[in-house]
Amino acid sequence: MDLTVLAYVVYLVVSIGLTIWVARTLSSNGRVFLADVLHGNEKLADAVNHLLVVGFYLVNMGFVALYLKSADTADDARQVFEQLSVKLGVVLLVLGAMHLGNVFVLNKIRRRGLMEREQYPPVDPDGLTETAVGGWTGPKPAGA
Repeated sequence: MDLTVLAYVVYLVVSIGLTIWVARTLSSNGRVFLADVLHGNEKLADAVNHLLVVGFYLVNMGFVALYLKSADTADDARQVFEQLSVKLGVVLLVLGAMHLGNVFVLNKIRRRGLMEREQYPPVDPDGLTETAVGGWTGPKPAGA
């Protein structure tokens, strides 16, 4: 077997394995974060989590496939390792960038949700407010 083909096989096996591992890790640990972002809606969090994992797989596997071809041939073991280190390093950087992008977007959604929750008073306004000295302020009752 040609060493370049061996490099391709090792690259595909390691890249696909890393992509699956990262996707599973993000999926299992990101579920709690998604539930918080989506205000405790567990069913919606599971659905969004699944969609994010599918998108993650599609983008990363597509990149791995496109990045497979190499212009250089590997004539010895040293060149195989050099090609693999460059290719796997780029794949790891792309996986990391995808992860950080997902976290950034979800954090922005979470912050927006927290800001929306803070816009409403904790209790319904009734026109009366208790002051620090124990008296009431607000509109005077009829006949007072």
